[in-house]
Order: sequence, then structure tokens, then C-alpha cells
Amino acid sequence: MKHLFLGLNLLLSFILSAQQTHSIRGTIKDSNNGETLLGATVFIKGTSIGTVTNEYGFYSITAPQGQYILTISYIGYQTLSESIYLEKDETLNFELTEQSTSLEEVVIIAEETEQISIKTPEMSVSKLNASTIKQMPAVMGEVDVLKSIQLLPGVTNNGEGSSGFNVRGGAVDQNLVLLDEAIIYNTSHFFGFFSVFNTDAIKDIKLYKGDIPAKYGGRVSSVLDVRQKDGNSKNFVLTGGMGLISSRLAVEGPILKDKGSFLVAGRSSYAHLFMKASEDFKDDKLSFYDLNLKTNYELNKNNRIYLSGYFGRDVFNLSNFIQNTYGNATGNIRWNHIFNDKLFSNLSLIYSKYDYQIILDFVKMDWIANIINYNLKYDFKYYLNDKIQLDFGASGIGYNLNPGEISPTSETSSINYLKLDQNRAIECALYINAEHNINEKLSLQYGLRQSQFSRFGGQNIASYVNNKPVVYNSKLGIYEKGVISDETFYEKTERIKTYNTFEPRLGLSYQFNPRSSVKASYTKSAQYLHLLSNTVSVTPLDVWTPSGTYIKPQISNQFAIGYYKNFTDNNYSLELESYYKTINNRIDYIDGANLIGNNNIENEILNGEARAYGLEVLFRKNKGTFTGWLAYTLSKSEQRTLGGQAGGPGINKGLWYNTPQDRTHDISATGSYKLNSKWTFNSNLVFQTGRPVTYPNGQYTYEDLSIAVYSNRNENRLPSYHRLDISANYIPNKKTETKWKGEWVFGIYNIYNRQNAASIAFRQNNETGLNEASRLSIFGIIPSVTYNFKF
Repeated sequence: MKHLFLGLNLLLSFILSAQQTHSIRGTIKDSNNGETLLGATVFIKGTSIGTVTNEYGFYSITAPQGQYILTISYIGYQTLSESIYLEKDETLNFELTEQSTSLEEVVIIAEETEQISIKTPEMSVSKLNASTIKQMPAVMGEVDVLKSIQLLPGVTNNGEGSSGFNVRGGAVDQNLVLLDEAIIYNTSHFFGFFSVFNTDAIKDIKLYKGDIPAKYGGRVSSVLDVRQKDGNSKNFVLTGGMGLISSRLAVEGPILKDKGSFLVAGRSSYAHLFMKASEDFKDDKLSFYDLNLKTNYELNKNNRIYLSGYFGRDVFNLSNFIQNTYGNATGNIRWNHIFNDKLFSNLSLIYSKYDYQIILDFVKMDWIANIINYNLKYDFKYYLNDKIQLDFGASGIGYNLNPGEISPTSETSSINYLKLDQNRAIECALYINAEHNINEKLSLQYGLRQSQFSRFGGQNIASYVNNKPVVYNSKLGIYEKGVISDETFYEKTERIKTYNTFEPRLGLSYQFNPRSSVKASYTKSAQYLHLLSNTVSVTPLDVWTPSGTYIKPQISNQFAIGYYKNFTDNNYSLELESYYKTINNRIDYIDGANLIGNNNIENEILNGEARAYGLEVLFRKNKGTFTGWLAYTLSKSEQRTLGGQAGGPGINKGLWYNTPQDRTHDISATGSYKLNSKWTFNSNLVFQTGRPVTYPNGQYTYEDLSIAVYSNRNENRLPSYHRLDISANYIPNKKTETKWKGEWVFGIYNIYNRQNAASIAFRQNNETGLNEASRLSIFGIIPSVTYNFKF
């Protein structure tokens, strides 16, 4: 009885002590426009208790009863300190004021790593913010989010005029790109010269290169999470800009002041108008447009509804030769609900579509294709206590992939009608993730994700002799199509193949002192969709195909470790990260593969494996009249494709070979110098090791034709890529009371006119009969001028 009484006493004491703990919840916003601030820091001064706001500006912290100073900070804003006496659960909303007022531009800003930022286990993450600081030099004066992130370590591209981006040796299709949670399958305008992201409509951007949270899945290299502005809930605002080839205009304002807002942003090019001035191109057209829409409304203090959309289109028309249109369309309706001081939820219904059409006039052919997906996801965040925060939820994505429908455009066409099989699939996932502060020095982030992918029917699936869709011809030394032995028809409701993948995630941070820490992470992820392309970047002709009977999902395992340090009161910071990544079931194409109009793509591919490893260095100057950073990456990206079931030596004799994304050295330097209140000067310097390619290493003559003999796959390289860009921002009128605010941006892209090779092709000279190299360079020096305004 004595022990029972003692136990009850201890339990009662625990309950009473727990009752002395209270929660503070609320939302952090911009005082000027009412925009919620993602990633704002909220912590109790003098303690280790703190958190950062989620994607909707919501926070919640728990602390014992008592008197505290609550500190709220965010990049580019004045830090706010509030004295509070915590004796019950409270709802405290705060608005932060910008440190300066100027035109909003998307720039990369060093995060102010206060104690809580150094301590968090989050690593391999880069953040970009729609802020009020400066404009970066850009090609043709068009600010580009994707070009900006390529100045960070571990992120590259495949040269000028190429779309997409590569992260830590991964291919472009291995990046999950989200715009307000909707999947974007082609991120480019003008065949890669510009991205689909209009900077006037963007609020926050976050790139996960590793340590990917468990709520994300479906890609094995990275996640780029782009969030649109909510719209100004306090005043009507007009922003925009006029450049050499395109103009932008955005309108935002309150629906009901401090209750709801809207945003409408449009962008359009007018390069085709200059083409009409030339007699040779007057009937041709090259243009793009996009439209961003968003609105939100607060039903009550615990419920808010969001509705957002994006529509973009590119048109390319070369008279009497080719017509090409392609674009993305997305829509998203979201419901934010706050259950109580500790539990926040978001329910989203998302639609995404990418489609393209190509008309080849010279062969009288019309080709259309698309990919459509519907996504239902329910995410929760639970602030358990001052030590543990939980994220958990579920999602389901339905895919409908139409790889192509080919039609003749005239009765005299030699093209026969062909409709390729539509592919249907469903991808489901459950996840839970915890952020756990073990003590003042050690913090963990650990999560579990269980994903399932089911390929459904509505088509015939071939079976092959000896179960070999590809066979090796030892006499000719080449791979050939397997022999079909039978075909099985699956109804639309029948499952062809199902895959289940367990995807654990782990991250940890150990803080040596308030200014330095070491972090480590492990991420396992699965990718069930594959991009079929012989090119190194996304093109309008590319086809996505799901995993199935013969194509297995890609499985990635990535390990990373890093050291982080701030110097002299955050004026300088250093980040060192090293990573090692393996990818299983990475497909590659046999020599002479035909990917166009092919229902049996398994006849053209072999399953292989890839690996990538490297060291990343980022040194930043964060404050003062001169700011900027120096980024360096030393890396290796390789692939090995054995013959496997098909037999034979595989690709490149079964040896490891460079992937097209391999860059041994990648150096980026960017700087900004504020001369005075009117003039700011910016520059970028980029150097990259040349992209791996395959060159001929010999030739022979056959019936008076000179035939090239090629080296091993990706054994050679293009010349090194480098360039220097500069720009100057001029603000004619700095008076804060002036409603109209204008800014001129003068820029020079590739100032020393470097003719970087986009590709080198080999062909036979018609006059000499000899093979010769032809080098293609897209950009030389390009001056630009842009006028930006805000009213």
C-alpha cells in the first residue's frame, strides 16, 4: 500500500507539473502586405525552446508557466521582442517590418543562423526568398529562379539553352518540382532559356538536396518546393517590369481587409514582334506566356481556404516546317484547419497537366501527348511539447500518361494513324516525421515513409521468349529487340504490377557552441516515373513512363555529413558538406535506341546502377555594403549498366562510365556592392568542367563513305564552361512617401563573350568526304535593360 501511495503521489505530481506547461500559437506575417512568413524563427530568449513557422506562417511552442521574452526574427526584417507572462494557452499573432523598402526581387540571401538555426538537424537545404534587396544578373534581363539556384554548390545545368537542373549528379527527371504543391513536369520556356516561375508571383523557394523530409517522395535526387504569394491583404498593389523580350504585370489586393486576398500575375514575351521585322522570319513565331492566380479567405480564426493555379504556354512556329506548342496547367484547393494549440492540418486537392503538340509540315504529321495527375493529400503538424514536433499524413496520386497520338494532316501524307497505349497508375504514401531536441546540443530529425505504386491496365502487355525484352547478338556484338511470345490484355481496373518501398529518413545535429555545429543525414527514396529521353535535358518531345513489369522503380540511398560555422556576429558563414549517393534501377539506352512512337519501350533499355559523391563548400559574407558568396563543388557522377538478363557485356563493356551530369569542378561566385541609396552593382562568375560526351576516335571507309568509330560512352568532354555577368540597379527616387517606385536594371550577360559549346557534332564534309567537328554555341555577350515598377 505504501508503494501504491507513493506511485499515486508521483503520478499526481507529474500531472500537476504538466498542467503548469502552456502553449503559445499564432501566425507571423509581413506588416506591409499581410503575407505569411515561412521559416520565421520564434524562440524564448535565454532558453532552447523555439521553432520556425510552417508553410502557412503558423507556429506553436510550449513552455512552463513564467515570465519570458519572446523573440521573432526573419531574414530581411526587423527582429521583434515581446515580453509575455505565460499562465495559460495563448494565441499571439505578430507582424514583422522590413528593414528596408524597395522593389521585390527574388535573390539568394544568406540565412541568419541564430542559435536555433545552427541547432536544427536540417541540412543540404537551400532557401530563396522573394525579398527587397537586389536583382541578380540574368540572360536577357529576365530574372530566373532556376538560374539562381545553379549558383549554389551541388547544383548545375547542362549548358546554356538547356532546361531543368541537376542536383548532386542526378538527372533532371530525378528532381521533384512543386508549385504550390502541384507537380511541374517541364520547368522551361523558350526551350530552356527561361523557367516557368514568374518572380512577381513567387514568395518562397526551398531546395532539398539531401535530408529530404518524409512528407516528400517520388524523386531520388531533390525537391524544389516553390510557393506563390498569397496576395496583399492590406492594400491594392501593382508590380511589374518591361524588358527586351518580355514584360510582367501583377495585381494583388484584399478581398476583405485582413481576411482574404488575391493575386493575378501575368508574363508574356514579344520576341515574335522582332521576328516580323525580318523578311526571312516574318511568318515565324517564338513566344510564351504564363498566368499565376491565387486567392485565400479566412473563414474564422481556425479555418482558411486557398485556391491557386498556374497556366503557361510556349508557341514555336517555323513556317512550312514545324509547329510546336507545349505547356503546364495546375490547380490546387487547400483547407487549413487548426484543431487546437498543438495540432495544425492542411488538406489539398491538386490537379496538374503537361501536354505538347508537334506538327511536322514537311511530312504532314501531327503528334499530341500529355501527362495528367490528380493528387489528394492530408498533412498534419503536431507540436507535442517543447522537445518534439511531429509531421504526419497521407497522399494519393492518380496518373494518366498519354505517350502520344500520331495523325496524318493531309490525305497525301505517308504517315499512318497511331495511338500509343495510355499508361495508368496510382501512387500512395503514408509518412511520419519527428523533430526531436534531445538536449541543448543534440537534435534529431527522423521519419518513415511507406509508398506503394500500382500500374493499372487498359492495354496489352507483351511476354518475351526466355523473358528477355532485350537480347544480345554475340555475332554482331549488339543488343536487339526480344522476341514476343504472347500478349496479355489487362482491364483498366486490373493491376499489372505493384511495388512497395519502405523509405526511412534520418538527420542529426550536434552543436559545439552557439556558432558551430556538425550534421549528418541518411535518406532513402523511391522514384516510380521515368523520363524517356536520349537528350541531357528536358525537351517537349520527352515521354514519361511508369514502372511496371520490365521497368523497376529507382531506389536511392544518400548519406551526407556537414560542418557549419558562423563568424564575427554572423557577418560570415561557412558550410562544408560531403555526400555519397547510390541509385539502383537507373535505366540507360542501348545504342541506336528508338524512343519515339514505341509501345514496347522495354526493347530499348537496360537496367543499371548509378553513384555520385562529392564535397561542397559555401562561404558567405552576409552583412555590409558588400555581400555575396563563393561556392565550390568537387564531385563525381557515374553509371554502370550490365547486360543482366539480356546477356552480353552491357553498355560500355559493363564498366563504370560518366553520366551526362558529371562535373568534376563547379565554381560559382556572386557579389553585390551597395554604392549608395540609388546604385547597387552585382556580378556572377561561373566555371564548370565540361559535360561528358562521346566523340569518334577513328573512322573507316565503306563504299566511298567515311564512317566514324566512336569511343566508349561519355569518355570525352566538352570544353570547360565559364562566363562573367554584371548588372547595375538604379533607383531614381528613394522617397518612401512616393507611391510609384521605379527601378532600372542594366545588365551584361557573358561580358567577355565566351563562346561556350552547347554541343559538338561530327559530320561528313560533302566536298572533302572527311569527318569534321561542328561546334554549336548559343549565347555570346548579351546586354539588357529592364524597368521594374511597383505602385
